[in-house]
Amino acid sequence: MLRSVRRRPRPATTRLRVRTVLAALAGLVLVCGFAVVVGSGELGWQRVVGEIVAQVTGTTSPLSEREAAIVWELRAPRVLLAGIVGAALAGAGAAFQGVFRNPLADPYLLGAAAGAGMAATLVMVLAPAVTSWLVGPVPLAAFAGALGGVGLSWLLGRSAGHGTGTLLLAGVAVTAFLTAIQTFVQQWNTDTIKQVYTWTLGGLNVTGWSDVWLALPYVAVAAVVLCSCARLLDVLALGDAEAASLGLRPGLLRFVLLGAASLATAAAVAVSGLIGFVGIVVPHVVRLLAGASYRVIVPLSLLGGAAFLILADYVARTAMPGELPLGVVTAFAGAPFFALVLRTTKGRTP
Repeated sequence: MLRSVRRRPRPATTRLRVRTVLAALAGLVLVCGFAVVVGSGELGWQRVVGEIVAQVTGTTSPLSEREAAIVWELRAPRVLLAGIVGAALAGAGAAFQGVFRNPLADPYLLGAAAGAGMAATLVMVLAPAVTSWLVGPVPLAAFAGALGGVGLSWLLGRSAGHGTGTLLLAGVAVTAFLTAIQTFVQQWNTDTIKQVYTWTLGGLNVTGWSDVWLALPYVAVAAVVLCSCARLLDVLALGDAEAASLGLRPGLLRFVLLGAASLATAAAVAVSGLIGFVGIVVPHVVRLLAGASYRVIVPLSLLGGAAFLILADYVARTAMPGELPLGVVTAFAGAPFFALVLRTTKGRTP
């Protein structure tokens, strides 16, 4: 008599395969090339390709000096900056979701957005435009404000308890307080509301490479830390008791992960303003396509976030005669996906 054999469920992917990384890198390179070659200017993609070939081979370029400057001083740094910001937000989102064990956690959870918004508003209102600095005062203030907001949340959470729930509530309280300060300052200086509102919607209106060099070191350090700790996120997902029994220090690990994710978020906010949904959408897409292990989710989120925001920025600068705010484009893509995630995780989020 033949026995009926049940097919065993396919085990979840826990290792990052080399071919998966190569495919993701190839996709990112193609997206970067497309965004640099095809733009809103009337340069012609064939002539831009000819310019790139000329730079590599040392031959004569089909572009004039002004047209070449558009490619290398406007398009190229903007594409690279979009990739850096997208990688930072997506990688930070994956880390926050792992630390808080909540699929709806996002990079702005601990007051980074509120701190950056308050600091940027104060600079727009109180400080005159400074043109002699290598980097403008608004990005620097937003970077410091984002780190300050996260620091306040951490101090408040630590003073009240040691759990992730307490830290989350501290982030909510700090966000409300800093947002109230920002609103108060705006109400007393209504002439800056448009400028603040434009910054809040997010964008990458770069004029050169300075913003790239501002964000790149911090995001690179954060990415290395997050990828190095990705395997430990899987252990942390089992609970603090199980992680401690395996020799880990959950509190220290949580501090390192949230610190790296907050650093990446602060760098991204400093150069782009507030861009939502990247940290929620990209990790979930990676989870659906590649597996549920964080050693897979974190590195692929970094690559996928870069590609996603480069494409979103391309849409923002080419969809209309006037440029759309980048945050509007990501909201159009992310809000329906967020609603889908919220529906599928109903009853399972802590």
